[in-house]
Amino acid sequence: MSRPRPQLGLACVLALTIPLVAVPATASGAPPATVTDYTIDVDPSRDGPAISDTMYGVFFEDINRAADGGLYAELVQNRSFEYDPVDNPEYTGLTAWTPTGAGGGAEVVDDAGRLNERNRRYLRLTLPVAGLAGGAGGAGYGVVNAGYNTGIPVQRQHRYDFSVWARTDQPAGTPLTVRVTDAAGAELAEPLRVRVRGERWTKYTGTIRARASSTAGRLAVTAAGTGTLGLDMVSLFPQDTFKHRPNGLRRDLAEKIAALRPGFVRFPGGCLVNTGSHYGYEAPGWERRRSYQWKDTVGPVEQRATNANFWGYNQSYGLGYYEYFQFAEDIGAMPLPVVPALVTGCGENRATDDPALLRRHIQDTLDLIEFANGPASSRWGRVRAEMGHPKPFGLTHLGVGNEENLPDAFFERFRQFRAAIEAAHPEITVVSNSGPDDAGANFDRLWQLNREAGVEMVDEHYYNSPAWFLQNNERYDTYDRAGPKVFLGEYASQDNRFYNALAEAAYMTGLERNADIVKLASYAPLLANEDYVQWRPDMIWFNNHTSWGSASYEVQKLFMRNVGDEVVPSEASATPVTTAPISGAVGLSTWATSAAYDDVVVTSADGGTLFTDDFSGDAARWSNVSGRGSWSVVDGAYVQSDEAAEDTLVMAGDPAWTNYDLRVRATKRSGREGFLVAFGVKDSGNFYWWNLGGWNNTQSAVEQASGGGKQTLISNGTTIETGRSYDLRISVRGRQVTLFLDGQQWGSFTDDRVAEPFRQVVTRDHRTGELILKVVNAQDAAARTRIDLGRLRVAPTARVTTLHGEPDDVNTATEQPIRARESRLHGVSQTFDHTFPANSVTFVRIRATQPHPTGPSAGSVERNPS
Repeated sequence: MSRPRPQLGLACVLALTIPLVAVPATASGAPPATVTDYTIDVDPSRDGPAISDTMYGVFFEDINRAADGGLYAELVQNRSFEYDPVDNPEYTGLTAWTPTGAGGGAEVVDDAGRLNERNRRYLRLTLPVAGLAGGAGGAGYGVVNAGYNTGIPVQRQHRYDFSVWARTDQPAGTPLTVRVTDAAGAELAEPLRVRVRGERWTKYTGTIRARASSTAGRLAVTAAGTGTLGLDMVSLFPQDTFKHRPNGLRRDLAEKIAALRPGFVRFPGGCLVNTGSHYGYEAPGWERRRSYQWKDTVGPVEQRATNANFWGYNQSYGLGYYEYFQFAEDIGAMPLPVVPALVTGCGENRATDDPALLRRHIQDTLDLIEFANGPASSRWGRVRAEMGHPKPFGLTHLGVGNEENLPDAFFERFRQFRAAIEAAHPEITVVSNSGPDDAGANFDRLWQLNREAGVEMVDEHYYNSPAWFLQNNERYDTYDRAGPKVFLGEYASQDNRFYNALAEAAYMTGLERNADIVKLASYAPLLANEDYVQWRPDMIWFNNHTSWGSASYEVQKLFMRNVGDEVVPSEASATPVTTAPISGAVGLSTWATSAAYDDVVVTSADGGTLFTDDFSGDAARWSNVSGRGSWSVVDGAYVQSDEAAEDTLVMAGDPAWTNYDLRVRATKRSGREGFLVAFGVKDSGNFYWWNLGGWNNTQSAVEQASGGGKQTLISNGTTIETGRSYDLRISVRGRQVTLFLDGQQWGSFTDDRVAEPFRQVVTRDHRTGELILKVVNAQDAAARTRIDLGRLRVAPTARVTTLHGEPDDVNTATEQPIRARESRLHGVSQTFDHTFPANSVTFVRIRATQPHPTGPSAGSVERNPS
């Protein structure tokens, strides 16, 4: 996953600036057509591409508190007192903890008395003199943990395992009382009492049974007596984890993932893999901002390292590589880990040049394969066996790197990883990648390198607007069939409304149609805690006590459970389109840069003046539609002076303007990038802009923002000099745009993309003998459709599953308007009519009454909804 640099605000605005508009597609609010006529012609006598049993999967990254406070079932936040301002400026070692009682002291220390070298901090309680004890429930002095979200959730009659590592300097020992209470201190369970003995760290355990339910619980750990008490790894775990595994996963979240029936699990990242230092958690620096290094995450949890999560919080590694492998096995999915390639991305874009470190990471990767697949007698197979899994996990695919923006530096290192892996383990498919975007110079260069090297599989990532997904259904139709296969490791339409899910569903029909190229695909991100969101959209949402699937979750589940074994060739008629010229006002913006603009002139095609501003006065005609940045007139220029501000769009003029020239003089004053000049501006989420010196001043592009998400239309390697004045001209004629930099033509394009709202694909399920007709109707008009199955004899009744709703519908904790509905369709024959509802995804399972010549596939996997 890339840092959200290419995004403009993820709340989807359905007023899409679609280039060529299919007439009935009225997400923009125009009066809807009642019905549109279509045809679908299916040729069951022919076989299309075979579909992999692992076609669709999930990608788990610890973003949005997906691990700690999420899938990892631990209820105590900051259980080992390792939180640090490096992880988040608001953190201290006592974050989520509050001292309770009088006369004592609570201090997080990092000294030679620690539990172990890689879990370096612990809590030292200085207990009060006798008679001053008075903590929670009168039990003494100690600390109270607030958990995540509203608190620690407990359910009546459920059991919870408590554990703590402790030591005391008192020869007679120190009494310890553990209570689960509500926020006011009322007990929710019978207290647990243990006596800590001795100065050596010892683990103490017990079971707590809740006698009342609460979503706002607290865990109080208090001690009586005097002296000094050390505590570390304070844990409260529900016994009711997924498959009841110790150190396991939160059951409702794991079950929602399992209900998808994913073919693979990609982990652990994402930006966690290729950001931060690639050095280890070791003396003398004890680097906290590190790339995800698998050896940090295995073995006893109290011996695992801590890390600063890229997304702005602490990462405990309680959920580590062993737990990932175990989860993948538990849900019948292929594990697909990703390791760092020593080139950072996600906005960092640095290559680590240390041959010894590179050799170490390559060896770590070979050791990872041994951990997953080696016999229990091998060094790392023994570690796996000691953790509880003597049998190998059966690893077959492994990714190296994630979204690197330095193509040649990345590929130089990738080659070395690949050579070492293939020499030792030729059975492993080594997956490369194509960077963080769907197009552009880095994308093209990485694909060139991958093709030339004969790489087996390339991981593509992109997050785009609904319009992009509707426009690019044929993306993989023209990919080289003799080249690398595609792993679409991360994709999503940039919001969680049903319209976004419809656009994704329409796109997925194109993925299946090209199943000979696209071998794996996973929506991202997977999980989001509603109180700790760094990124949206997300597939599954949750808080500390409940969870719910988004509209995109429902689409993904429908596709994953109805894949089929092969594509059946089919064709559908298209939606009529009308052509409209690019229209909109003009705008200026910056991104992490201070810039000055002057002499803005807009003229019509016949030379008439539409707008002019030399900023000799004020800037009253400009509107800050982004609400960001610090804009003012300085020395006769319009200056954005906040070097840290991003996406500072201001606009002027008439949103109805067409066929005009925009001229402006621009100067970069300071900062990371260049400047942005916008045209065709409708509002803060719908426009085009010329991005000069973008991506940390490494390239330039024209991008279109639609519904809050962006896509690149053309790009090159132009960079911008600080202090130099540039003359820019943008000429808009109909749907053609020509751009001039200092009087020279910089580029030109015609935006003739079509956002087709009616998409379909047909697959064959060998086990059931059914054709699966999958139809997406992403428009406000119903689709009255004549379906021709050729000469195939079929049963007269078909099974139907439908997702249907309004474009703005959003699933929430209390309401899930988008959910699958089952029905039966009668009157099915070789040719029949069916009307697909407006704004719907419909799967029709049609049973053939004559066997297909190829018969059942020996490797087919049943993913039916029934």
